[in-house]
Amino acid sequence: MPRIALVVPTTTYRAAAFLEAARRAGVDVVIASDDEPHPLAVEQVSLDLADVDEAARALAMAAGDVDAVVGVDDHGVEIAALAAARLGLDQSPPEAVARTRDKAAMRRALEGRAGVRQPPFVVAGPDDDVAALAAEVGPPVVVKPVSLAASRGVIRADDPAAAAAAAARCRRILAAAGEDPDGPLLVEGYLPGVEVAVEGLLTDGRLEVLAVFDKPDPLEGPYFEETLYVTPSRLPGPTLAAIAEATAAATAGLGLRQGPVHAELRVDRGSPALLEVAARTIGGHCGRSLRFGLGMSLEEVVLRNAARLPTHALAPAGGASGALMLPIPRSGVLRAVDGLTAARAVEGIDGVEISVPLGGAVEALPEGGRYLGFAFASGARPADVEAALRAAWAALETTIDPDGAPCAPQEVSAGCASP
Repeated sequence: MPRIALVVPTTTYRAAAFLEAARRAGVDVVIASDDEPHPLAVEQVSLDLADVDEAARALAMAAGDVDAVVGVDDHGVEIAALAAARLGLDQSPPEAVARTRDKAAMRRALEGRAGVRQPPFVVAGPDDDVAALAAEVGPPVVVKPVSLAASRGVIRADDPAAAAAAAARCRRILAAAGEDPDGPLLVEGYLPGVEVAVEGLLTDGRLEVLAVFDKPDPLEGPYFEETLYVTPSRLPGPTLAAIAEATAAATAGLGLRQGPVHAELRVDRGSPALLEVAARTIGGHCGRSLRFGLGMSLEEVVLRNAARLPTHALAPAGGASGALMLPIPRSGVLRAVDGLTAARAVEGIDGVEISVPLGGAVEALPEGGRYLGFAFASGARPADVEAALRAAWAALETTIDPDGAPCAPQEVSAGCASP
């Protein structure tokens, strides 16, 4: 039986899905997680995931005879790549994976790369004049930290003064996230167009596109809160081919060879430009919107690919599907979410989940880095899926106390709703 080490932070959404996928695929799993015992672990290696190099060394020593090491989300992909290299496994090189975790390194690696269009950019250090850099790039610009994910700290600025203010805010966000507030920032040109997400799988350097998601809501700033993902894409065939080619060129330019890829692109008049590439699957619970031949989940596809097991035909199951990442409209304390029964009863809705417990603190973008919850839908056509997700969203009413104090941890776990 193939044996795979999964790097699984205890805070991830993804553990249960990957463990169920391992059961279906007939794969034996070792969980590498934080010092706390993982509730779903059968066999566990406890690591300090904050120390990437030491965690990789410890995992390589403790994992034993494994066929692959897989990071289930952003926090684990570098550890997985380093551990795999120590074990002599044929996976993406650690330096390639590291480029996907540093937006400046990714931009530099892809600069001038044939087949990859990306925004013009400069990297701003703590003492640089961001207003002058923004004028050099040409407003509007997007200012972002190089290390954060989920649109956290990503801010559009329409003039140089606004860019300087956005940079100062980004540095406060970095400090709040426990990152270096003096770390580099990207100042890149804002690109117009519609945005898409590509879910792909690399095998020996060859990219297979599993799905292209449309993002029907415009993402024009000043913050870039993602909401709707719907697949298959409604873009024309030649545009989809150009998206696939650009994504493949980007993964090759970064040096990625094996495993899942999630890419974000902007498309303007049929021409795609690369925003980001991640060496992982789509975030949160959104992978649940995908099903492949014989009911195979995205996580099972990833594990089969890692173990070099056959995946058969990877065409998505028939029809359309999608996910809604429920946004957090304001910061404060979540007191109530009404309308769940009505939202779940919408035709085409497969599920609605709230991820934040009542009484828990919530933080809106650009400071926040999570979503209120997720909704999933399926239907005959993408338009049907989008309509169902919008109807479910409209049925929900969220009460957030902007001035309240969150409940104590033990009260939050019990569903505390009022102060």
